[in-house]
Amino acid sequence: MVVDQALRLFAAKGYESTAVDEIAEAAGISRRTFFRQFRSKEDVIFADHESQLARAQEFLTASREDPWEAVCAAVVLVFERFTQWREIAARRYQVVREVPALREREIVTVFRYERLFTDYLRERLPDVPDLTRVQFAAAVTTTHNYLLRRMVRGESDAGVADLRVELAAIARGTGRTVHADELVVAVFPRDAPPRQVADLLARKLGTL
Repeated sequence: MVVDQALRLFAAKGYESTAVDEIAEAAGISRRTFFRQFRSKEDVIFADHESQLARAQEFLTASREDPWEAVCAAVVLVFERFTQWREIAARRYQVVREVPALREREIVTVFRYERLFTDYLRERLPDVPDLTRVQFAAAVTTTHNYLLRRMVRGESDAGVADLRVELAAIARGTGRTVHADELVVAVFPRDAPPRQVADLLARKLGTL
């Protein structure tokens, strides 16, 4: 995989010190083939973001569910894919944080996710105040990025279930109806210690 090999080289030699020819050789392809797939070294780093943006757009275009829920589902779809590529995501994070130009590209990429979600909500929910749509898109994107960065830094084992819990809280903040499948009903003995109840709920919710 070209992306995997490129990130390995960037991590070992540094982004600026790695030549396209070295990436092509490591990936077992020619220089010409490399440039048929990517315009530059920078594009290699963000290749998975491009594919995920396209995938999220296709998902939203085909969705017929509640628009708020559709955006949340698209965010989960992106997060789930990155957790499958956890090692690659971690390598990219290490490379990007060391190169200012790459950090700027990452900021632009994050904005593109927000813009995708905002434009979708504008189309599907024309009567909702625009600020509400913008705030929602920013909140779900920021939540996704926060959990993803903590994961790739090795600071958290947060997974898809944790993201869904946080996104549900954001969605409730829009004032929309909370559906039955977002509610959890628990029954405990009257004399159960509060700490025991909290610990049990935390463990159970993490498996949903």
